[in-house]
Formats: sequence, structure tokens, C-alpha cells
Amino acid sequence: MTLLNEYLRERFGCKVYKIALNAGLTCPNRDGKLGFRGCIFCSEGGSGEFAGDASGSITEQIEDGKKLVSSKIKDGKFIAYFQAFTNTYAPVPVLRKVFFEAAKHPDIVALSIATRPDCLPPGVLDLLEELRSIKPVWVELGLQTIHKKTADYIRRGYDLDVYDKAVSELNKRGIEVITHVILGLPGEDTGMMKETVKYVCDSGSGGIKLQLLHVLKGTDLEKDYLAGKFEVLTEDEYINILKECVRIIPETTVIHRLTGDGDKKLLVAPLWSGDKKHMINRIRKEVLT
Repeated sequence: MTLLNEYLRERFGCKVYKIALNAGLTCPNRDGKLGFRGCIFCSEGGSGEFAGDASGSITEQIEDGKKLVSSKIKDGKFIAYFQAFTNTYAPVPVLRKVFFEAAKHPDIVALSIATRPDCLPPGVLDLLEELRSIKPVWVELGLQTIHKKTADYIRRGYDLDVYDKAVSELNKRGIEVITHVILGLPGEDTGMMKETVKYVCDSGSGGIKLQLLHVLKGTDLEKDYLAGKFEVLTEDEYINILKECVRIIPETTVIHRLTGDGDKKLLVAPLWSGDKKHMINRIRKEVLT
């Protein structure tokens, strides 16, 4: 298997850290275009609780992020990770300003842009292709599942063929794709999760992120959880599912994530996921061996 840290060191020749940024954008699932409540699992921060402060410039956020990891990294470089909300959902001039500011920073070796597959119009794709001439560009697509019933439940807001088209268009322009998948979505069994992982690996996506479902305060998912409508995965169940999924991920697909930690101030369940160090150690011993 190909893991992110090894891939980054081989590609860039040094230790590379991601700096999570907030461009102050929104999402069509929040501004009324598709809805106002967001995806059912998404917090008020738009999955960007660990991102920078949007009141600061992109350069200021990068410098703040560098300081946070200064004790861990001496001669390494950084990836500018546009994390919060939908980072291609804005007029092209707005996107051009924030993306190029990040790309021109001397310590940034690549940009990683989290977005939705239905927010990649031709003008944005042209901008990303232009940006790629300066620094490598990764686009992170929030797919989560290939199963329509689940997609409707989580209020994803687009059909699977929209994802397929986005991956195809990005690949045509030489823009690398990373796909987010959530494990443990209500109503899905291990077989369904494996079907999503296999689909992603066959889709043309160069990378995959496997994320445990977190129930966060203030979300509609929390309401369903507290009402007893579903159960979250146990720690052992998650480890066993990861084993099954990793077996079907080819060497050519970079694994960018095998776990995830929700903001502990917001985390409702599963509480065991809050011990990130313990989980990483278990994954190393039981999944990656």
C-alpha cells in the first residue's frame, strides 16, 4: 500500500505538513442554492474546525500554521490545505486571489483544495489548470458514499454521475484527485463501504481518505443519534472494516487518511475516537502490517 507520508517524502524529498486554511467561503448546501442546513454530519465550521482564522490573510494563516508545527518540522515544507466549506464555490477572481497567494508562498510545495464535485464549472477548472503551472494542485472531493439511499439521507445534494464527470474533467487537465469516504454511515454494512472504496479506486481518483463517521454537536446527525435511530461503530468494528478496505486499495492509489479526529469540544460519538494516538498505534499494528 502507498501511504501519504511516504509518498510526500519521496515526491518532495523532505517532511511535508498540511496547513489547514479558511478562505471565508460558504457552500451551496448552506446558502440556499441547494439547502440551508448543510450535509447532515457537517458542523457549523464546515468541517474546518482545525483550519485557520478567516479574518487573517492566507499568508498570515500559513505563517500561523508554520508556528504551530515548528517543534516538529525544521527543514520541511508545507501543503496549503483549503479545508473549510466548499473551496471552489466563489467567483473566479475571489478564488484566484486566495489560491495564487498560497501558491506563491516559498514554503508551500502544493495546494490541496477541498470542494464538491458539483462546484467545478469550466471557469474554475481553467483557473485550477493555470494554478497547476505554478505548484501541484490536488482537488479533494467529498463523495462519502456511492449508495443513493445514504447520499439522500446525508443530504449530499448531487448524483454519482456528477462525481464521475468531475474526476474525468480534473484528470483531463492533469489535476490530481483525492476522494473522501466516510465509514460507518447509518444503514451501511461493510460490504457497502467496500463497494464505495472499490468504486473510488476505479474512478480515476489518485488518492483516498477514509474517515470514521463522527457525530458532532449541533448537527442534524446528532439529533438522529440521540433519538436512537442508528449506532456508531465500535473501535474494534472500525479496525476490522479498515482491514477489509485497505486490502482492496491498489498500490497506485495513495491513502491520505485512515482515521480522523473530530473537535473534542464538539464530539458526541464515538468517544473512543478522541484518543488519536491510541488509534494511530492500533492502525499501525493491526491494519498496516
